[in-house]
Amino acid sequence: MKNNPMNEFPLMDTDEGIVLFHPHIPKNVKQHVSEVLSTRWLGQGPKVLEFEKQFTQKYGKNGASVAVGSGTDALHLAYILCDLKPGDEVIVPLFTCTATNIPLLYMGVTIRFADVQSNTFNIDPKAVELLITSKTKAIVCVHYGGLPCDMDELQAIASKHNIPIIEDAAHALGATYKGKIVGEMSDFTMFSFQAIKHITTGDGGMLIVKNQQLKEKADRIRWFGIDRSSKQKGIWENDITEIGYKYQMTDIAAAMGLEGLAEIDEVLVHRRRLFAKYCELLKSNPDVSIIGNEYTDREHAAWLFTVLVDKRADLMKKLRENGIESGQVHYRNDRYSIFGGRKDCYPNMDALENRYLVLPLHTRIGIEQVETICNVIKTGW
Repeated sequence: MKNNPMNEFPLMDTDEGIVLFHPHIPKNVKQHVSEVLSTRWLGQGPKVLEFEKQFTQKYGKNGASVAVGSGTDALHLAYILCDLKPGDEVIVPLFTCTATNIPLLYMGVTIRFADVQSNTFNIDPKAVELLITSKTKAIVCVHYGGLPCDMDELQAIASKHNIPIIEDAAHALGATYKGKIVGEMSDFTMFSFQAIKHITTGDGGMLIVKNQQLKEKADRIRWFGIDRSSKQKGIWENDITEIGYKYQMTDIAAAMGLEGLAEIDEVLVHRRRLFAKYCELLKSNPDVSIIGNEYTDREHAAWLFTVLVDKRADLMKKLRENGIESGQVHYRNDRYSIFGGRKDCYPNMDALENRYLVLPLHTRIGIEQVETICNVIKTGW
C-alpha cells in the first residue's frame, strides 16, 4: 500500500496492475461494525434509523429516507409506492444496469425503452416524449456515470402528463443539477451502496421519498407488510393488509453506511480530481471522446469515467497488456431475452454500443495511475 500525497486515502499497490473498481472501506468502519456485533441489534435497529436520519439531512431534505438491502430493493419499493399495476407502461432507459428494469418485470409492467443521448448516455427527453401514452404511469431516469440527466426537460414532461419521476441515482451520490442535490428533486430517488459504489454497506440501498406520508407505508413493505413500530409497542393486532418483502437494511450494514457518509465529501473530492485529470490529459486526443465532461450547470459525481473510441477491443487489449483493466460495465438492456430481445429503433445507442469504454476510477488509485493510463492511450492502439 502506497502513500497518496494528494489525499488521505491509501493507494493500492499497482505493481501488478490497475483494477477497474475497488471498494472504498472507511478507516473507522471495522471499529463501528465491531461495536454493533456487541449489541442486541444485528438486524434492523437503531443504526438503520440513524443512517436514514443522517442521509436525509445530507441528501433528501424535505423528504424521508428508507434504508433497504439493495438498490434493486429500493427501486422495486418505489415502483410499488407508485401503485404500478400489470399492463401499466413505464418509460425507462435502454442503457443501464438491468437492476433498473428487472423489478418492473416482477410487477407485470410494460417496459418502454427510451434511446440515450449520444453525448451523455443518459435518457433522451425527446425520446421520452415520443413514448408517452395514456397508459404511461412513470418515467425512470438513470444518471449515467454520475452525470445528472436533463431534469428540467424530464420534469416538464412528467408534469404535463401528471406522472412521477423515479431517479435511479446509483451512480450519482453527491451530484447536483442546477444547484439542486440529487435526492431533492423528484418524487422518488434511489441510491445504491453496492460493493463498489461511493458508499458501500457490502450491499444495500436507500430510497428517498419526497412525500413523507409514504414513509410509513414504505417501512411496512420492506418488512413483510408488518408495522414494526406497533409490534414493538406490544399493540400490534397481528394482521397484514398489504404484500411486503424482506427488504430491510441491517444495523451491521448501517454502521458501514454511517462511516461512509462521514467520508463521502473527501471521497467525492478524490474521485472528481481523478476525473478532471483524465479530462485534462485526454481532451486533446483526436482518437478519444469523453462522455459527460462539458456541462457547467451540473456537478458530476464521478463514479465512472467513460470514453468513446474506435477499435475498442484493440485498446482494451493494449491496456490489459500494460496491466490496466477496462470494460463496458453496463449494456443496452434490449440485448437480453427477458426484455424481449434487441430492437432496431434506437439510433443513438446503435452508434455508441461498440465504442464506449470505462477506465479505472476509485479511491485506491491516484493522479500517478491516471497519468500512466493516459500515457498508454496516447501511444495509440
